Amino acid sequence: MHRTCSRGARPANRRRNPLFLRFFGSTEAPQHAARKPTRFARFLGYYRPHIKLLAAVLSAAVLVAGTAITLPLLANSIVSQLQHLQDAPDATWQLLAIGASMVAVFIVQAVATYFVDYRGHAMGAKIEAQVRRDLFEHCQKLSFTFYDRQRTGQLMSRISNDSLWLGELFHHGPEDLTIAVLKFIGALTIIALIDPIVALAILALLPLAIAYALHFNNRMRLAMTRSKERIAGVNEQVEDALGGIRVVQSFGTEAAELGRFDVENQRFVRSREDGYRSEALLWSGMDGFGQLVTIVVIVLGAHRILTANLSAGDLLTLLLCIGVFLDPIKRLDNFIRLWQEGFTGFTRAMELLEIEPDIVDRPGAITLEPVRGAISFKDVRFGYEGAARPVFDRLTFDIMPGQFVALVGPSGVGKTTLCSLIPRFYDVQGGSISVEGVDVRGLSLASLRRQVGLVQQDVYLFAGSVADNLRYGRPDATEDEIVAAARAANAHDFIMGLPDGYGTDIGQRGVKLSGGQKQRLTIARAFLKNPPILIFDEATSALDNESERAVQAALLELAKGRTMLVIAHRLSTIRHADRILVLTEEGIVEDGTHEALMAAGGVYAGLHAIGGRI
Repeated sequence: MHRTCSRGARPANRRRNPLFLRFFGSTEAPQHAARKPTRFARFLGYYRPHIKLLAAVLSAAVLVAGTAITLPLLANSIVSQLQHLQDAPDATWQLLAIGASMVAVFIVQAVATYFVDYRGHAMGAKIEAQVRRDLFEHCQKLSFTFYDRQRTGQLMSRISNDSLWLGELFHHGPEDLTIAVLKFIGALTIIALIDPIVALAILALLPLAIAYALHFNNRMRLAMTRSKERIAGVNEQVEDALGGIRVVQSFGTEAAELGRFDVENQRFVRSREDGYRSEALLWSGMDGFGQLVTIVVIVLGAHRILTANLSAGDLLTLLLCIGVFLDPIKRLDNFIRLWQEGFTGFTRAMELLEIEPDIVDRPGAITLEPVRGAISFKDVRFGYEGAARPVFDRLTFDIMPGQFVALVGPSGVGKTTLCSLIPRFYDVQGGSISVEGVDVRGLSLASLRRQVGLVQQDVYLFAGSVADNLRYGRPDATEDEIVAAARAANAHDFIMGLPDGYGTDIGQRGVKLSGGQKQRLTIARAFLKNPPILIFDEATSALDNESERAVQAALLELAKGRTMLVIAHRLSTIRHADRILVLTEEGIVEDGTHEALMAAGGVYAGLHAIGGRI
C-alpha cells in the first residue's frame, strides 16, 4: 500500500497563503492570445470601455487649446485697430463687441476646462479602480507556490500604492498631451506668421530643453522605481508588526520593531530624496527655459521694432503667445511627473498580472458532480520549491468512499502537505491523485473544491459578523442551517453569549474571540458547506476537553456517508477512525485500526506511549 517518501521543507509563509480565497473561490484558466500585447498596448486598452467619455474629454481639451490661442489674436485685433478707431463714431461699440467676443471665448474655455477636469478625473478614477480590481482578481488565481515565495506587504503595495497615481496618469495623459501639442503648434504658428526670425530663435532653444528634460526624466524614472520598492518594504514591516501586535507586546519588543520600521522608513525617505532632487532640477530647468524664451522674445522683438516692420501690437501679441507657448512646457513637466509615478506603478502592476498561475483548469477539464468520496494516491512525488529533498516519493494508498481515515506521524513528515494535494493547492510532480477515479488535474478547480471541505490548523476568520464567516463557503445558507452547523460544532452557545449573537462583529481575523472559539467557527463553516469529502488538519487542537468531546461526537455523526481525512495530535480524536495511516520519513509505515495498531506494537503504539498526543 505504500512506497518510500522522505522529509521535505514546509513553505515558510504558509500561514500567509490566502487559503479561503483560493479554496472557496473558483479559478478559471487564463485565455492565452496568440500574441501577447505590449504593456503600452495594455495601457491604452484600459481606455476601451470609456472611449466615448475619452473622446468628449479630448474634444473639450481641443476647445481649451483653441480658446487659449484665440485670445491673443483678439487682443492683437484691438491693438491693431486702435489708431483707426480714434475717429470712428462707433469706436466704443466696436471695442465692446471685441471685448464681448473675448468674454465669450473665456466662458467657453472655462466650461471646457471644468469638463476636462471633472469628467477626466472621474474617468481616471474608474480606470484606476479597474486596474486594482484586475490585480486583486489575478492574485486570487495564483497558486500557493507563488505565495510561498512572496510577502503580503509587497503584494499590498502593488495593489494599493502602485495604483494611486494611475488615475491621474490615465486622466492627465491624453488631456495634457492634446492641449500641449495644440497650444505649441498654434502659438508657434502665430509667432512665425508675425515674425519668422523670432520663431526660429525659439526653435533653436528647443533641442537644449528636450535634452535636459530627457536626462532628468530618466533619473526620475529610476528614483521612482526604487521608491516604490522601498514603500513596499515599509508596508511589509507594518503588516508584520501590527498583524502580530499581541506577540510584540507580550515579548516587550516594541523598540526592536520600531527599529526595524525605522530602517525601512529611512530607506524610503532616501529614495524619495533622490526623486525630489531630480524632479526639482527638471522643473527648475523647464521654468528657466520659459524665462529664457520670454527674454529672447522681448529683446529680439524690440530689436525687430527698431530694424524691421514689427509693431508694438505685434510685440504684445508675441508676448501673449509666449504665455500660451510656455503652458505646454509646464504641462510637459506635469506629464513627466505623472508618467514616472503612474507608468512605473503600471509596469509593476503588469509584472504581477503577467505571472501565469501554476495551477489552472486544463483544456476540457471535467466538472466533478457530487461524489461518494473515493481518493487514490498512486506513486505520488512532491517537493517544495528550493527544497533539497522531496516530501513524498512514490507515495501510494487508497481511501474508500465513506471511510473515516486518520493520518498521524511526527511533525514535518508531510501530513498537511498530503491534504493540500487533494484539492490541488499544489500539483504533484510525479504520479497522480484521483477522486472518483479521475485525476484531479483533469477536473475543474471550482468543481473539485466544492466537493472538499477543509478546516486547517492555522485558523483564519475574516472581518465581519459571525454569520458572514459561517456563510463564507455557502452564501445562500438559511439562518436555520447556520444555527444547525454551529450546534454541530458546539459553537451555538458561545455565539448566543456574544453581544449581538450571530450578528456580532468579530474583528480582523476574529481578534475578539478566543482561540477555541475561532476554531469552532471554522469547523462550523465546514459543516455548513457540507461536502462529501472533509479534511480536518489538527482542527481540535485549540479546544478544551469538553468542547473537543462535543466536536468529536459531531465529527462521527457528520462522517456518516462521507469521506473524512483527519490529522490530529490527540489520539482521542481519531480512536474511532475506520483506518489510521502512520506517516514517517519512510512513507506510510502502518495502516489499520487503533486496536490493530496498538496490538502490533509498532510506530503507532510507540507514539501512543508518549502520552496520548502525537
